[in-house]
Amino acid sequence: MAFKKIILLSCLVSFIEAQVPFLGACPELKTMTDFDPQRYMGKWYEAERYFSVFEFGGKCVQSNYTDGIDNSNIINIISKQTSSLTGARSTVNGAVKKNSSGNSAQMHMTFPYLPVDAPYWVLETDYDTYSVVWSCTNFGLFSARNAWILTRDKNPPLKVMEKAYSVVDRNLISRAFFIRTDQNCPEEF
Repeated sequence: MAFKKIILLSCLVSFIEAQVPFLGACPELKTMTDFDPQRYMGKWYEAERYFSVFEFGGKCVQSNYTDGIDNSNIINIISKQTSSLTGARSTVNGAVKKNSSGNSAQMHMTFPYLPVDAPYWVLETDYDTYSVVWSCTNFGLFSARNAWILTRDKNPPLKVMEKAYSVVDRNLISRAFFIRTDQNCPEEF
């Protein structure tokens, strides 16, 4: 009976974390070794993502990354999206905390709707066209995984997406769970 409760709790936490649940532990993925947070700043559009509850029905998702004024270990994020169901626009402020371990590409993000900090690992970026971001948290027998392909262009050309897909494929991240983000909105906000 206790084992069933642990499994149920693990599944519930995975759902709350708004990531795709997998049987087994998080895979060991390598992040960039020479990540430059300053070059990462600015606007990124979400091209594709794994399903997440907090982005359910979201389109025209974009995030702006800026330096944390009071703390050099924090990158501020302002994420915006439009609901494809209601047309309502929403903005959420969050932060990416730089990891003290020395690997600047392995960070943790915090948003008001997340019960705990979530990993935010930049697997690879060229800073000018694409970024592939990974997140995974272990919950006993399960892991909750999320991945994003971010681009500087609202509607990136195929060659940019091919660069991002090569990073996804090289890291053995399943493309089956990616959902294309609709970026066709009449205006930005």
